[in-house]
Amino acid sequence: MRLISLHDQERIAAWLSRNADLNIYQIGDLDRFFWPSTVWYGLEQAGELLHIALIYLGHSTPIWLMFDDQQHHYSAQLSDALRPLLPAKIYCHFSPGIAEGLADRYQIEDHGLHQKMILQDFSKLDQVVIDKPVRQLHPDDLPAIKQLYAEAYPDNAFDPRMLETGCYYGIWRDDQLISIAGIHVYSPNYRVAALGNITTHPAYRGQGLAKQVTTKLCQSLRHEINHIGLNVHSANQAAINTYQALGFGWVADYSEVLLQQRTA
Repeated sequence: MRLISLHDQERIAAWLSRNADLNIYQIGDLDRFFWPSTVWYGLEQAGELLHIALIYLGHSTPIWLMFDDQQHHYSAQLSDALRPLLPAKIYCHFSPGIAEGLADRYQIEDHGLHQKMILQDFSKLDQVVIDKPVRQLHPDDLPAIKQLYAEAYPDNAFDPRMLETGCYYGIWRDDQLISIAGIHVYSPNYRVAALGNITTHPAYRGQGLAKQVTTKLCQSLRHEINHIGLNVHSANQAAINTYQALGFGWVADYSEVLLQQRTA
């Protein structure tokens, strides 16, 4: 087996699409909107691509995504081959157990077990009662969006460029944005979307507003996207219950960890 650098989008997409529900984020990052911020590596043997790792450079701290499924268990070999190329600090989305193999070089800061979920039953979206005016958000709404995130979700991973996709929806009270749902990655070309940055102002929680904005977002995506997924912390049972009520189901568990190179 040998480590290779990957530049062929269609080859990457073909491999990731073997388990698209697991790999929604990586597939979405193949879109031209995200592609310039990506670095791709593969593990190859006799011309066969065995595994893929993505390093995403679109944030201040690089993000490393790598997942095993029932058919592919090469993460240990791929992570070992990548060691000389890795930065001193990197945030990781890994299948459980991968990070521990790097403990000799990195300090591991655990950010918890998460779930990957996929929209499995689109019919449930039509059963949700939307009794609040939900409207599409635009770049002009950025000040209100930033204010909501500062008050309700300060550690979010919102990229203002995402507003250009038209995939953000919100509920307002007068001139205050009080609930929002959007996307982390979105690719009409590869027909995938990963929801994210979903929150409601603390003063208005418990009214089902997040459920309504998320429903509206999913309804807007359903005819052009085949795979609609999201990530959620396993301890956030309230959010998991909401997503299940919308038709989302469990795909896989994964861990989020921050790796920082040991200095001694």
